[in-house]
Amino acid sequence: MTSDSSALEAAAILSDDLRRGMYAFIRSAKAPVTRDEAAASVGISRKLAAFHLDKLVDAGLLRAHYASPGAARRVGRAPKVYEPSGVDVRVSIPQREHGLLASILLDAVRRQGAGESGEAAALRAAGERGRALGAAESRPVRGGRLGAERALTCAAEILQRHGFEPDREAPTRLRLRNCPFDPMAENDPDLVCRVNHAFLSGMVAGLGASSIEATLAPHSGHCCVEFGPRAE
Repeated sequence: MTSDSSALEAAAILSDDLRRGMYAFIRSAKAPVTRDEAAASVGISRKLAAFHLDKLVDAGLLRAHYASPGAARRVGRAPKVYEPSGVDVRVSIPQREHGLLASILLDAVRRQGAGESGEAAALRAAGERGRALGAAESRPVRGGRLGAERALTCAAEILQRHGFEPDREAPTRLRLRNCPFDPMAENDPDLVCRVNHAFLSGMVAGLGASSIEATLAPHSGHCCVEFGPRAE
C-alpha cells in the first residue's frame, strides 16, 4: 500500500483489536493459517473470525486461498487459509520504536563526555538503556543463574513487547523477524545496527542472563541481531 487512502484504510482496519491480533498472529505464523487457527488465536468463534478475516483480505492486508489437496480437509473440502499479502503497510504493524531510538540519541547528546565521540556516546547510552530495561524485568532464579533456554524465553517476552517479533528457531537460538528501528536504519544501517546491538546486549546484562549473548548477524528479512548461548 503506497497511497494515503490505502494507508488510512489499513490503519482503520487494524484499529480493531481482534483484527490486529489475528493479523499479528498470521504474520508470525510459518505457514498459511486456517480460520479455526485464527479464531483460536484471539479466542472468538470461527464465524466471527471469518468476518474479520474477510475485512483484512478486502483491505489488501491478507490474501486467501484454499489449502493444497494434501492438507487436512474439513467436511470433505480443502480449508480456506490466510497469509500476509506482502504489501508495505505503513501503520504500526510491524511495531516501530522510533521514539526509543530518538530517546537514546538524545541521552547521548546530553551526556556526551569530553573527548567522547558522538558514536561512542550513542553506544554507551544504548547499553545503559538496555541494562535498565533488563534489570526492571529480571527475577530471582534458583541457583542465581538463568540457563540459556530460560534466559531466551525471558528475553523473547521483552522483545515481543518492543516490536522485535522474536522467532525461536531452536531451544537455544532466537532470531528477530522485525527491526523496530526501520526505516530509520536504512539511512545509516551501520550506526543504527550498532546502537541496536548495544541496547540488546545491555538488556541481556540487565537480565543477569550470562548464559546467552546478543550478536550482530545481519540477515535479509530479519533484524541485525540474534541471540544464542554465550561463547566460552
